[in-house]
Order: sequence, then C-alpha cells, then structure tokens
Amino acid sequence: MSKRRSRTISLLLGWVALSIVLAGCWDRLELEERAVVLGVAIDTADPEAEEEESPITHLSGRFPVPDERMIRLTVQIAIPGKIPLGPGEGGGGGKGESGQTVWVIAVTGHTIDDALVNLQQQVSGRLFYGHLRVIVVSEAVAREGMENLNDYLRRNSEVRRMAWMMVSQGKAEDLMKATPQLERVPTLYLISTMDSAVRMGKLPENYIGMFWSNLSKLGQEAFLPYVRMRKEQNIEINGLAYFKGEKMIGKTKPLEIGTYMAIKGLNPAGYRGFVRLERPPGMVTIFATSRRAAMQVRIVNNEPKFTVRMFTEINLEEKLNNDFDVNSSDVLEEIQRENRKQLAKAAKALIEQTQRNGSDIFGFGEYLRAKKPRYWDREVKTYERWQSMYKNVSIEVDVDSRVRRIGMKAN
Repeated sequence: MSKRRSRTISLLLGWVALSIVLAGCWDRLELEERAVVLGVAIDTADPEAEEEESPITHLSGRFPVPDERMIRLTVQIAIPGKIPLGPGEGGGGGKGESGQTVWVIAVTGHTIDDALVNLQQQVSGRLFYGHLRVIVVSEAVAREGMENLNDYLRRNSEVRRMAWMMVSQGKAEDLMKATPQLERVPTLYLISTMDSAVRMGKLPENYIGMFWSNLSKLGQEAFLPYVRMRKEQNIEINGLAYFKGEKMIGKTKPLEIGTYMAIKGLNPAGYRGFVRLERPPGMVTIFATSRRAAMQVRIVNNEPKFTVRMFTEINLEEKLNNDFDVNSSDVLEEIQRENRKQLAKAAKALIEQTQRNGSDIFGFGEYLRAKKPRYWDREVKTYERWQSMYKNVSIEVDVDSRVRRIGMKAN
C-alpha cells in the first residue's frame, strides 16, 4: 500500500508540474493588441486646457485635482507592420500617408499619469512602454520641476533605464512631430543622434538611469542633454541642461560640453577649437583626441580646497595662414601653451557658472564624501548643506597639453 500511495503521489506531482509548464502562455498579449509607445514629449498646457478636458479621471467640481499647471503630453505610437526591421526594408508602405511609421497623438492632464489615462481612453490597444526610448521635456516644464515625471517613470517597471531623456528649447512636441530625412522613425533618429554624439565624443553618456542616480546623490547634481530643432527638421545638441534638485537651473553652451568632459576626463574627445598665436602671429585649429583628469581635495582651515588636474592630447587640424612653420618646436610649444591657457580659462568659467547657480554637476561633493568621510559627517552631513557650501568652495584648475600630430602635407 505504501508503494502504491507513493507512486500515486509522485504521479500527481508530475501532472501538477507539467500543467504549470504547459500554462506558460496564459497571460500572453499579442503584439497587435498593444499600443507600443516609442517616444514621449511633455509641455506645459494652454490655460484653456482644463475646460477642454474630458471627465475621464475626475468630475469637475466633485473631486480634487492637483494645483499645479496642467501638462500637454505628446506620444509616438508605432504602427504595426510599418516599422522597418532592417536595411532596405520598406516596412509595408511607400511615400505619403500610407508610409507613416508612427502615429503622433497629444492629450492633456493634471499629471503624467492622468494624461496617460486620458490617452488610453482614445487608443484601442493597451499602452506598452517597454520600447520607450526617448523622453523629451520642454525647458518650461524642466524649470518648473520634474518631480511628478521622475516619480511616475521610476515606478513604471516597463520603462528602460537605458532610455534617453532630454530638455528641448521651445516645445517638446515639435520633436515628436519632426520628419527627419535620414530616418523613417523620428524616435530612432533622436536615439541615433544621442548615441552617435557619445561615440564621437560630443556628449557624455547620460541615460535616464544615470540621471536618476545623480539626482539621488548627496554631493552631486544631475544634468540632461539640451537640444533644439532646426528648420531642416534636424536636431542640434545645444548644450547641457543642469539641475538643482528636480528643477533645471541653467544650461551650458555647446562647446562647454567639451569643457565638462575635459574636467571629468571623459573619452573620446571630439571638440575642435581655435588657438591664436602671438609669437609668431597666426591662428590654428586644434582637435582634442584624448583626455585624462584627476581630482584632489585637502582640508585647509576647516574648509575643503579642490584641485582639478587635466591633460589633453591634441592634433593640429588646420593652419589658417602661411607665415609660420608648424614643424618648429617653438611654434608647437606656443600652441601647447596657448591651449593650456584657453582650456584653464574655460574650465574655471564653467565651474564658476555652476557655483553661482549652486549646481555641482561635477561631483566635487561626492569626491569629498568619499575621500574625507569624517569631515563630511562632521561639517556637511546633508545635501542642502553641500548646495550652500559649493557656491564658495575653492577650486583650482591645472592644465597640461601636448601636440601629438600635425598631419601630413603632400608636395
């Protein structure tokens, strides 16, 4: 009897395990039943938006709504069967209306979640964010504060931490409606622009997960790419938008992205610049090829003093007149000397700009917390205290530079 009972129990357990394996697709959802969101843009809504809002999440006058200004949310939704899957594939359509690869739709709401609920009311398929790759926020929204947006995206398990978030000059909605000539899917063009800029040394790698990580640090502020759309429907990386807490507080110029990367020692280097020579008089164009940087801190009179040491290797790209010989060691030394002066001046100016705004995007506070933990625990302790201290902290910049190549000349 015991053998028979044991065999029966084993058989039942086997059937249970088999039924679990065979039921693996019980919660499947067909691709055609999903509305795949590729990109999202957030703008401030017009004053009359509340009057035009449909009573989907609340009834006017009966349920409380947030006091904040309403937002306008624009999304790109992939059209099934229209997205090209590889080089040369047409994606199921030709030019004109039938060749559209995405559907752009805009809604308003009191919060990001409220707007998406309103959007779901207009879309037959369930909204799916697993392929969301680009989030564009207008400068107006970024300066008012991004607490609600960051909180919602962080809590949504479908949102990838490798997506790009950026701040746009002007309306973010325009980037969702762009029609670039180099890519049939506008969102893919934005992704390609960002990824190519990182590979070419035009932009530091800064995905949305890294942005959130910097937001949570006690001794560092966050930044995002600052972009604008040109008349030809192409996107220009126009600087870095840097934050103080959840609010955008300032922005850099495009060339200052290279300065930031030099201070941090980020590679590859990808920016060019002019160097004016005094003896002999002339001008050349140089191109930074690689960088190194190191940060040091010491406590003097109970105050932290930082030193940033930078080294850059440069190539000579262009000589703008023929009155001097770049093969001369004296001329090369003059180029190196002038480049050191210019880079040191640019680095000091950028650091002072962020100090005036109280936004430590370089992570001096995190370095202090790591290297001088006792001082931090005794004198700084909090994020707010470091924000106040950063405005007056002493930071010295020491720059070295070497000309590595001057190119070839065919006679």
